[in-house]
Parts: sequence; C-alpha cells; structure tokens
Amino acid sequence: MSKAYNAQAAKVNATMPMAFTLLSIDKDGTAATKLGPKMGMEPTSLSRLLKTMEEQGYITRTRDDVDGRKVFIHITKKGKDYREVAKKHVVELNEHMKEIIPSEKLEVFFEVIKMINQELDKNKIFG
Repeated sequence: MSKAYNAQAAKVNATMPMAFTLLSIDKDGTAATKLGPKMGMEPTSLSRLLKTMEEQGYITRTRDDVDGRKVFIHITKKGKDYREVAKKHVVELNEHMKEIIPSEKLEVFFEVIKMINQELDKNKIFG
C-alpha cells in the first residue's frame, strides 16, 4: 500500500511525510513548534521538510507579529490540492484495513494507541 502511495506522490513531486505534514496543519495555520510533536519528528528533520515544502510551493511560513520567534505554517492552494489527494489515500488505506482486520482487534488497537497518547501527553514526552 505504501509503495502505491509513494508512486502517486512521486507524480506530484511529493512524499508521505509531506502528506502527513499537510494533513497535520490546521485550516488557519499551525505553529511550527506544534507540528514536530504532533508528527513525532525531530526539529531538524521537520525544518528540512518544511523548507522543501515551501520551496515546492506546498506551504508558506510567516512570523508572528508580536513574537518574531514564532513561525506559523499555512497551506497554499497547491498544498490544499495535494492534501485532498493524501486524504483520499488515507481513507482508502483505512477501508482496506477494516476489510482485513477484525473490528474487535481494531478496537483494541485504537484503545492502546489512545492510552499511549494519554501517557505521552501526561508526562510531556515529545513536547
């Protein structure tokens, strides 16, 4: 499934991390410092990815008027178009998994993921 996704992404000069980034940015923009923990990426890796995405026209970065250290990430028209493609592939992947994995196992999986996320949030791990 990821090979098929990568092939589709390559057609528009994009990658899975780019898609995940676009899916993680809020409609009104997202602070760059919020993306790393949300995506589980190190700041250096995220910075390189955002630079590439900006150069390719998927996002823009703006500094906060009050605190110039804060950078907000906004999606461009090109980024929104690609995000829709990415969303479609995520839905297809979810449907495929629902077909091959029994629902009770998926419920346990999501319960465990929720517990892990709560523990990470509670202990301020990765953010």
